[in-house]
Amino acid sequence: MRLQAPERIETARLVIRRPNPPDAATIFARYASDPAVTRYLGWPVHRSVDDTRAFLQFSDIEWKRWSVGPFLLETRDGALIGSTGLSLETSYRASTGYVLAKDAWGRGYATEALQTMTILARSMGVRRLYAICHVDHEASWRVLEKCGFTREGILRKYAEFPNLVPGEPSDVCCYAVVM
Repeated sequence: MRLQAPERIETARLVIRRPNPPDAATIFARYASDPAVTRYLGWPVHRSVDDTRAFLQFSDIEWKRWSVGPFLLETRDGALIGSTGLSLETSYRASTGYVLAKDAWGRGYATEALQTMTILARSMGVRRLYAICHVDHEASWRVLEKCGFTREGILRKYAEFPNLVPGEPSDVCCYAVVM
């Protein structure tokens, strides 16, 4: 029997919750349409709210399939600042990541979100939680290392970053925490 993740988690400074269709316009405006924010992400910058609606449909599919999926990050006063998530690949292995609006950078929110996803993964029986990041994205290295992830190596020509070099796979750093 698979455990159901909570659809809402509260931390010291964040409300981490499952996305809903009415969130589309705010997600688009706050971070998904910003080329600077999406530069090092594995999905293309959203060109319209329809792209964001497609993400929300994907989110619902993940939640139905795995009982967990993408989450939105909000400050305690309700301001949307980004997203995170837990993507199960098997009952024991999952990946995670995060994206933050520019005005939320450098304030510790990524660390808080990643720590929460690590706790959630552990509570769901995940034994290996990993994240990949572009080899040039040093800010992400620091967050992952601060949260106890170990760099396992560099995976050559592993993932496409469509907002950097469309159609060309790039090298990534692979980080993981084993529970």
